[in-house]
Parts: sequence; C-alpha cells; structure tokens
Amino acid sequence: MSAPLVERPWDYSITHSGTTVIVALKGRIDATGAAELLHTICPHLAHNPFQKLRVDFGSVCQPDDFSMLVGLELKKLAHNRRATFDALGASEEFIRFLTEWKVSGPSAALPSRSSDILSRLGAATLQLSAEGGALVRFVGSMCLAFLQILRRPHSLRFEDTLVAMQRIGVDALPIVGLISFLLGLIMAFMSAVQLRQFGANIYVASLVSLAMTRELGPIMTAIIVAGRSGSAFAAEIGTMKISDEIDALTTMGFDPVQFLVMPKLVAAVIMVPLLVLFSDLFAIIGGLIVGVGMLELTAGSYVAQTLKTLELFDVFWGVMKAGVFAVLITWIGCFRGFQVRGGAASVGEATTSAVVSGIFLIILTDSVCAVILRYWG
Repeated sequence: MSAPLVERPWDYSITHSGTTVIVALKGRIDATGAAELLHTICPHLAHNPFQKLRVDFGSVCQPDDFSMLVGLELKKLAHNRRATFDALGASEEFIRFLTEWKVSGPSAALPSRSSDILSRLGAATLQLSAEGGALVRFVGSMCLAFLQILRRPHSLRFEDTLVAMQRIGVDALPIVGLISFLLGLIMAFMSAVQLRQFGANIYVASLVSLAMTRELGPIMTAIIVAGRSGSAFAAEIGTMKISDEIDALTTMGFDPVQFLVMPKLVAAVIMVPLLVLFSDLFAIIGGLIVGVGMLELTAGSYVAQTLKTLELFDVFWGVMKAGVFAVLITWIGCFRGFQVRGGAASVGEATTSAVVSGIFLIILTDSVCAVILRYWG
C-alpha cells in the first residue's frame, strides 16, 4: 500500500481483513523513520474502523527502541479506539514488553476529535484557576511569615537581608542613576522646545520635578528592579526547586517562605524607596543641565523653582508607591520561582514570567494609585 517515492531504509504495508487491520513494518527503523511511520499510519487508521490491530515486526531489521516506540503508539491508538492489539514477528521479550505495557493516556499521535478552541479554553481556565489558588496560598504564607517576624524579629535572617539589600539597591544605583539622568534630560529638552515659545522656560523645572517624583521616578525604578531583582528571585528559587533544596529545607523543619522570601521582601521594601529618591535627584540634575545649557537659566533659579513646585506630599507619594511596588516585585518573583517544575527550561520560563507579571502589576497598581490621587488626594 505504501510504495515510497524515494529510497528509504524502512517501509510498511497495511492490510484490511474484515474488522482486523494488519500493519507490517519493514526494513530498519530509525528516529526519522519512526516519526514518519507514525505520521503516515496513524491518520490512516484514525479514519478507518477496526476492532483488532495487529502489528507485524517480522520484516524489521533488528527491532530496537524506535520499533518499540512505533508499537507503543499504535497500541495507544488501538486502546483509544477500544480495539484489541496484537504484535508478532519479534523476539519473545520484545513482544512480551509491548503486550504487557499498560496504556495510561491518549496517544499524542491521534488527532483530537473535540474542538481545539474549546479544549484550549478549558485548559487555560483550569490552569488559571489552579494558579489563582496557588497565588492566594502563597500570599497567605507570606503574611504568616511576616507576622512571625513581627513577633520574633530575631527569626529574620539579617545576613541574607543585608546581601539582598546590596544586590537590590547598591548594585542597581549605576543603572538607575543613568536612566533617570537621561530621562530628566530628555523631558527637559522636549518640553523646552515648546515652553520657549511662550517664554515659560522656568517651568521646565516644575515639569521635570513633578513628573519624576509622582510618576516616572517610582515606575521606572520599579521596572528596573523587576528586570534585575525580580528575575533573579525567580531564577534563584527555581534552581533550588529543581535541585530539591526547597524539599530539603522543608524536611529539616524550615519554612521556605520565611527562610528565602522574607529577607528579599524586607530588603526590597527598604531599598526600592531609597532608589526612587536617588532616581528623582538624578532626573532633576539632568533637567538642570538642559535648563542651564539651553534655556539660559541659572542653577539657583532652577533649584528655587523646583523647591517651590514640589511639596513634601509629592515625594512621600512616590516613596509610598515604591514600597508597594517592592512588595509586588518580591511577591511575584518568588512565587514564579516556587512554581518551577522540571528542568532548566522551566527556570527560564519562570524568570520571563516573573519580569512580565511584575511589570504588568506595577503599571496596574500605578494606574490605581493615579485614580486614588485624583479623587481622594
């Protein structure tokens, strides 16, 4: 039935005898041959009714793992069609293993009869529900661990907290300072082009200072921390998860959340607001350079206008949002790390997910804060 168009080391034939289908495999089956055989045979069998499937390995040159793979997939297909399965033509051990092997699930080679859209929608719904439950449980674990630290402050691992503070805050100072400086420079430059037409050069200082302290400073700093530290949290905990270090901590009686998450949370809540203040300062310096260099303002007038525009509440509001962003970054980064299953690929997926989820939560929370400030501020 299958006359190959090109020369290949394997071949097959399919014979129908009443309600019995006989699949005769021939030649030497390698990895490519096994895949092409399944790709060709399974669709044919899926569209033809049968009650018994018989696979003949008699013409196969030295049946090996790939031959076994073809036999197992065909047995799955017969099981899904509620048909009996039989194998012959190979060694007694080969036939016995193939016959006694229990089918535990549907064959991946069979085309799905259900709607692909509905299947994906159902799978996504179940995954979302399970992830939501795990997220709530993780939040509860973090709250309990935090209450434990409030009751017994010495239970916090201070050395790890100091290390985390250095990685989150001190190591991020150069990149936060550079980006904030350039951001202030660009804002001042772009606004100067328009404000100069109205003789309102001095208001460049007001624009840069207000925009940075209330919005851009906290959100840019949080995004940088999410990319640097949020991904690091997920990768660190994920690597510990696949190497069974988390299970070892649990076996020794340690709470993984209190042992691993709390030092990172405390460090982030302390350092991210400080980074925001640092970011605001460098952005104002960037605006100052444009104001003095392009708008012929004096440094004293620029600083005076900045102090006149800013209120203590503006700085406090940005610092408060930074603390909330720090909690979100630590929460989602560590949560994604604990979600890791499998090997290195899962760690990479968790790291990516931690950054994407963290940035999304930062922007969402910033939007909520903007609405709160508009109506209740």
